[in-house]
Amino acid sequence: MVWICQFNLGAEDDLDKLSPDVRRQILKKVRFFVNSGNPLFFARRLTNNELGMYRFRVGDYRVIFDVEGHKIMVVAVGHRREIYR
Repeated sequence: MVWICQFNLGAEDDLDKLSPDVRRQILKKVRFFVNSGNPLFFARRLTNNELGMYRFRVGDYRVIFDVEGHKIMVVAVGHRREIYR
């Protein structure tokens, strides 16, 4: 089963605000999750679906995303202290 991952414009803007090292770490980890065959194994379901349905944890950063079939649509990326506000 092949999973596809896309970042919406807001998530791309969030990534651009991060340092190059953190951005590289987040993209590497998301790529690993997606290529694992079952990325939802590494995800947690969010109780409040206003921001997104699931989240990945990458160190102190969170990647918020929705799932549509076998497509992961990343909607937000940010530090854990700020992402849920």
